[in-house]
Amino acid sequence: MLNDITIGQFFPGKSVIHRMDSRFKIVLIIVIMVMLFAAQNFFGLAVACTFILVIYAASEISPRLMLKSIKPIIPIIILTAVLNLLFVKEQDAQPLVQFWIISIYMKGIETSIFMFLRVVFLIVGMSLLTYTTSPIVLTDAIESLMSPLKKIKFPVHELAMMMTIALRFIPTLIEETNKIMMAQKARGAALDTGGVIKRARSMVPILIPLFISAFKRANELATAMECRCYKGGEGRTKLRQLKATKLDFFASGAVICVLGIIILDNILL
Repeated sequence: MLNDITIGQFFPGKSVIHRMDSRFKIVLIIVIMVMLFAAQNFFGLAVACTFILVIYAASEISPRLMLKSIKPIIPIIILTAVLNLLFVKEQDAQPLVQFWIISIYMKGIETSIFMFLRVVFLIVGMSLLTYTTSPIVLTDAIESLMSPLKKIKFPVHELAMMMTIALRFIPTLIEETNKIMMAQKARGAALDTGGVIKRARSMVPILIPLFISAFKRANELATAMECRCYKGGEGRTKLRQLKATKLDFFASGAVICVLGIIILDNILL
């Protein structure tokens, strides 16, 4: 399961999505998330989902990676679908299934499928940002977008740096956790057997060395930054300057058009 977690990972490439300005990518991903929530029926949701699949095709990201981004949250997705299936009622309609206190209506089935697709493509769309943007470029983009806050003495650079480091360390901590689990299993620890309480207790020998390793890595990172005379964002220059191109404006126009279709569909239907 840990090997299937791809949050925070960057996969280099030369696709049109990789070449886009990272500032535009952040804003457009947010708009795409809004697009998914703005869809109020299956037509609007189908338009948004199809657009996300087209973006994935343009990014040349493997479908296997797209499925990997979903796998860790399958329990949450299933729970969301089941809750909508059981608790969404339909007035003046006969239930399709009636058992004890459980009543399943057609409206509940439709809502369950709708929410299932919305959550899946929400995660898939958000994963695309880190898949196609390196942590350094992502830091520069966040800092650039939040630069107006510098006027009120807000530590924009430091905040952007912390967010990116935290995102970057997710794959590292996952890899470290996997190594610790393999070492514990080699010593005879039963991590995959027993009930829920037993499995929770068996996680203690994993969490303690993981926390120690995390603090050790944080200390090493702080030492490395001090050795390189890092003193925040004041007076710093960047090797790569962010520049908007025609591709970014074309992508923005495409996202706005799709969002307009969804909003128009909500108004008409």
